[in-house]
Amino acid sequence: MSQFDVTVIGSGPGGYVAAIRCAQLGLKTAIIEKYPTMGGTCLNVGCIPSKALLDSSEHFENAKHNFANHGIIIDKPKADLARMIARKDEVVDQTTKGINFLMDKNKVTVFEGVGSFESSTQVKVTKNDGSSEIIDSKYIIIATGSKPSSLPFITIDKERIITSTEALNLKEIPKHLVVIGGGVIGLELGSVYKRLGSEVTVVEFMDRIIPTMDGALSKELNKVLRKQGMKFLLSTAVQAVERNGDTVKVTAKDKKGEEVVVEGDYVLVSVGRKPYTDGLSLEKAGVDLDERGRVKTNEHLQTNVSNIYAIGDVVAGAMLAHKASEEGVLVAEQLAGQKPHINYNLIPGVVYTWPEVAAVGKTEEQLKAEGVAIKVGNFPMRALGRSRASGDVDGFIKIIADEKTDEVLGVHMIGARAADMIAAAVTAMEFRASAEDIARMSHAHPTFAEAIKEAALDATGKIAIHM
Repeated sequence: MSQFDVTVIGSGPGGYVAAIRCAQLGLKTAIIEKYPTMGGTCLNVGCIPSKALLDSSEHFENAKHNFANHGIIIDKPKADLARMIARKDEVVDQTTKGINFLMDKNKVTVFEGVGSFESSTQVKVTKNDGSSEIIDSKYIIIATGSKPSSLPFITIDKERIITSTEALNLKEIPKHLVVIGGGVIGLELGSVYKRLGSEVTVVEFMDRIIPTMDGALSKELNKVLRKQGMKFLLSTAVQAVERNGDTVKVTAKDKKGEEVVVEGDYVLVSVGRKPYTDGLSLEKAGVDLDERGRVKTNEHLQTNVSNIYAIGDVVAGAMLAHKASEEGVLVAEQLAGQKPHINYNLIPGVVYTWPEVAAVGKTEEQLKAEGVAIKVGNFPMRALGRSRASGDVDGFIKIIADEKTDEVLGVHMIGARAADMIAAAVTAMEFRASAEDIARMSHAHPTFAEAIKEAALDATGKIAIHM
């Protein structure tokens, strides 16, 4: 029987990072992955492949609509979806092989197969050929991630009624893609196919898209995506999804209770994700789940069984790759006797549409509900020289500060490179910066990031320089 200090079940951004950090800290570490490639949902059918397609489709969009403004004349550019998919696969292959390299470099033992508990200290690895072996481990980290959710009355056939996984490998550009769900995944994949020529209709139960983010971001992104040609049916509850040959009919009710019917050749069901614990045999280890099927943990990410921990999408909190990675590091360092911490309020969220959307901290709605006295600063991206130079004039930066102390409580942005710029806001808030602190910092000119300084000036009550 193989014996380890730590065994990690699952090799996504939480699992593989946890394994690396455990090994770096001198713990003999094993990792179990049931698929032939490592990296979990994020690297294989999530973050990485979707960004590859987003970038490819954005290049096509620019070639078709924006290059002429820059003096670049291309006669009737054509989208080659098969090549885009192939390039996406190449990116995934390079990235997942990079994880294999890191496992070897850090001397992490990799087991390919399905991991399931035999007891609180033993995990069985069932391999593809049916054989199995037992791993004995002092500590075990559950990092099995999540799977796409659906609605009870929808049958996912993976052909015309699809999830995000299938949307990454379509053989044709849809004529009309109906997206059920106006969250991050639906809007990103909807953007890919809208740019490539699909008609895209988003059906959202809530009264706004990206409903968990600040209301101002929802409103602005709705406006921008409508300008790009995307259609939205908000406050609309899907009742049925039926396929007839190559046509899929979505029947819904609007906020007035009236029936709405939308037909397309593909329907993307994007209503969130659910924790994945199938096949773990948690009952053999005595590990408890909560009412939503997540592994229950305390503030140290420790389950009710003291030597078993859980991280990432399989536990409570935002289902974000970087959140899972931070949790993997936290558990590893705890096992090594250190005292790490995570400030969950400062884990940023991003939507990779164009323009991008990014946020960290509390929303204006949350702060008002908590009765916190705030002041808000705004600055439009179109007021920047850098935005005009690139042609990316949509969006704004919004900074929310405490009315009394001036401490920054939330930063919300939509605009070019927002996904990268949000890190500056996270840094500032980690050190509890005030709006005035940010306003006094020099920001290089001309950059998109200058809008952060200008929004901070506005939040302090001073007049922004360029507005």
